[in-house]
Amino acid sequence: AHELMEAVAAQLDDLGMGGAELSVDFRPLASGVAVARGFVGPRGAERVEFLLSANPGEAPQGLARIASGGELSRFMLAVKAVMAHRDPVATYVFDEVDTGVGGATAEAIGLKLKAVVESRQALCITHMPQIAALGERHLLVTKRVEENRTHSRILPLDVEERVEELARMLGGARITRTTRAHARELLSDQTHARQ
Repeated sequence: AHELMEAVAAQLDDLGMGGAELSVDFRPLASGVAVARGFVGPRGAERVEFLLSANPGEAPQGLARIASGGELSRFMLAVKAVMAHRDPVATYVFDEVDTGVGGATAEAIGLKLKAVVESRQALCITHMPQIAALGERHLLVTKRVEENRTHSRILPLDVEERVEELARMLGGARITRTTRAHARELLSDQTHARQ
């Protein structure tokens, strides 16, 4: 557990959470099947909780209780980055791993995702153009309501459609030459980074 938390903390440093302290709390079960040294349940003999101190000087507390959405997402990405070479799962799905972050941190998350996909396939649902531009492929998910039912549609984007979608992500409803140029620059930077 100590080695895992050290490795995850190193990953978090790359994800804009430098100085985060992590630990694992093991508590014996209070009920279950009685054995010589306590109880055993369907998941073992202990309850395990990850503890986090996201800010220096703060006492570590239960990750599930104190972590923001962005911190929790980055923690999960860090764990997956550490475990990717040992994990038998072939595909990871990251649903809005960029929650509560922006700018340089979003780019750091995108680069960490790129590192994960060296050994695994990953699908990433994101609203951040810095992350979307790093993907090998870009799929656009749309929803529409017909006859009181919601239908989702997934469309693969070609290069020009991708530019338009990144420009929309950058500029909102008003797409300009500047947002298109920025979108092209993001894609160009990532194309060169992949080569």
